[in-house]
Amino acid sequence: MTRNPSKEVIKMTKKVLTVLSLLLLFLSFQAIAADKDGIELKAVSEVDMIIKNEQGKEEVIRVAAAEAEVKPGDTVIFTTYYSNKGKETASDIVINNPMPENMLYIGGSASGKDTVITFSIDKGKTYNTPDKLKVTGKDGKERTAEPSEYTNIRWAMKKDIKPGEEGFVVFKAKVE
Repeated sequence: MTRNPSKEVIKMTKKVLTVLSLLLLFLSFQAIAADKDGIELKAVSEVDMIIKNEQGKEEVIRVAAAEAEVKPGDTVIFTTYYSNKGKETASDIVINNPMPENMLYIGGSASGKDTVITFSIDKGKTYNTPDKLKVTGKDGKERTAEPSEYTNIRWAMKKDIKPGEEGFVVFKAKVE
């Protein structure tokens, strides 16, 4: 006899898989502790939650995604902090973020001061600006890729990072 899992079990499984994907992404960035020329990276994934404050008014707070009940349709904010812990100026710094599994990039959400932002639709083999990313549609015709089809985001620093300098890059993605 075959049993079909209940909708609740399926929902819970999706939640667990989503949280595990976020944790794996976070841990993969933590492994890049000391990068080229003393650059250190720290990745954080967070969600905005609406709570009622002591006065009974709703307010938005940002919490770690691993501590929240992240569910399909929720938006996760991914921030990568960088700092030059070395004694030398770092140049040609590039931060590459693969899109986490079960997540869809939210168009226009990637930002980073003094960076050139490009995207990939082929798991990081090639990068380009959104207007130049082309895919073949279901109708067989070439079209511009949708943000939800991006597989990676890359930030190339326009300037050198001096010792002690720090900053961050960020993007948002929606849980499938």
